[in-house]
Amino acid sequence: MFPFLVAAVVLTGVAAAFDLKKGEIPNWLTLPVLLLSPIAHAATTSVKGLGAEEAGWEVGFSIAGAVITASVPLFLYRQNAIGGGDVKLLAALGALCQPSLGLEVELYGFLSAVIVAPAILAYEGKLLRTLKNTGTLALNAIMPKAKRKEVESEAMSWFRLGPCIFLGALVTIAFHWGSKP
Repeated sequence: MFPFLVAAVVLTGVAAAFDLKKGEIPNWLTLPVLLLSPIAHAATTSVKGLGAEEAGWEVGFSIAGAVITASVPLFLYRQNAIGGGDVKLLAALGALCQPSLGLEVELYGFLSAVIVAPAILAYEGKLLRTLKNTGTLALNAIMPKAKRKEVESEAMSWFRLGPCIFLGALVTIAFHWGSKP
């Protein structure tokens, strides 16, 4: 599994660079990984001399990893909380690392965002306004429609999640460094 985790670090590093520079994570980077990861897992199983049944399990775990790691990000995307490139990157990581490590990368990525985002917003002078908007949006969820307050799209803050996902992959590989293959 370690080679797949190394590939995840490379993938997230390239994605982070694109996210920082262009504000997007390109499909040509994530979709091939998403589609080829199950095949790579089956091939690795075959190289190890394991049977077709084991290869089938690896393919299934790869597909399950993509679905599971994309579930929460897809919900966040539908709420306009994250971008589509982030969802595809996390799905690709799930397919590449399978459910357990995929969720670990995702968790550490989101934890990195929880730490990094307020620092960046404070540096840019947007932290208090963002907290106010967050409170308004949270209250809108429980208020009757007539009493909801509008938050203008210009007042919303955007944050590049790609670098945090890269940090999540680095933390995951650091925790698993030296573990048995």
